[in-house]
Amino acid sequence: MLKVGFNGWFLERPETGTGQYSRKILDALATRAEVKVLGGRQLPAGKALLNIYKVWFENVLFPLFCLREHVDVAFVPYMGPPLFSPKPLVVTVHDLIPFLFPEYAYSPLVKLYNFLVKAAIPKACLILADSAHTRKDVIGFFKVSPEKVRVVYPGIGEEFKPVKDEARLRAVRKRYGLSGRFFLYLGGFDRRKNIGLLLDAYQILRNRLGNQAPVLVVAGKVPTRESPALLNPLKMVRERGLEDGVKFTGWVADEDKPSLYSMAEAFLFPSLYEGFGFPPLEAMACGCPVLASRSSSLPEVLGEAALLLDPNRPEDWAEGMEGVIKELDLAQSLREKGVERAKIFTWKSAARNVLSILEEAAGRGSP
Repeated sequence: MLKVGFNGWFLERPETGTGQYSRKILDALATRAEVKVLGGRQLPAGKALLNIYKVWFENVLFPLFCLREHVDVAFVPYMGPPLFSPKPLVVTVHDLIPFLFPEYAYSPLVKLYNFLVKAAIPKACLILADSAHTRKDVIGFFKVSPEKVRVVYPGIGEEFKPVKDEARLRAVRKRYGLSGRFFLYLGGFDRRKNIGLLLDAYQILRNRLGNQAPVLVVAGKVPTRESPALLNPLKMVRERGLEDGVKFTGWVADEDKPSLYSMAEAFLFPSLYEGFGFPPLEAMACGCPVLASRSSSLPEVLGEAALLLDPNRPEDWAEGMEGVIKELDLAQSLREKGVERAKIFTWKSAARNVLSILEEAAGRGSP
């Protein structure tokens, strides 16, 4: 049985996409290989953010761990590979956001970390990318051989399915103070998430429909202050005079997300750049019509099951939002196509593909 050394740094950050990926892949791999994990309970409390210890963990502790455990292959499920690995190394690159968006390089330590990552990635035996779009970015940015970079689509959890239990739906409505029909955005507030476009589109819709327009529910933890990478959506809503039409829920528990997706008139995802894009797929799996940007990996991942729109044209988004609430055939078609599309992306399939690539790397027999 293949013996895998697994970098478990992000197991300490289950609220992040990378943390969820690490946990799901680990759980699925553990049934198919002998997996040795460094991370989780071995990490000191509070050490999950970028700091000097993280650099030490990735570049010293993890390689030594793989050597001590006599693993066949080392696997880093995020963009944090060591500069030198004593074992064949496989690394997953979810996206190139830290390199493509300079606002994320906000400190000397981040710049140093990005420098180390840029030097380490080409040394990996094989590289996994979450999408063909990310694969193209990796090949172009890191100047690596196309043969080294493989696409392995992540999965979405089996908990994402249409919720029909009325008592459960009522409880979620009460918990987040929701009533009536609503559009839903669930995600972060990074500048690349393009929240301004979403609010501009909703303003156009409100001007057309007045109080007949469903409320716009914005779910997720709102930043307490702006930064080069983050926007304050509360301020943006006030500037547009939309306080009576936009409802902020704050942080949403994982177990409540399927209910929110299931109740929404449509899920809106105007992001400018995604390496994969979990939220719109989760919404699809729950039978929610999806409007998403025609940008980065989203057309590849969502296919024809979403209404894909120009992320720079709020009037197109307003028209799409009006369409899904007025054209019942359109909404129903998006629901049906979305549920089928989401079935393609499973963690079992992802783990099976990851394992095959780990075996290939181990078979090469050298770092």
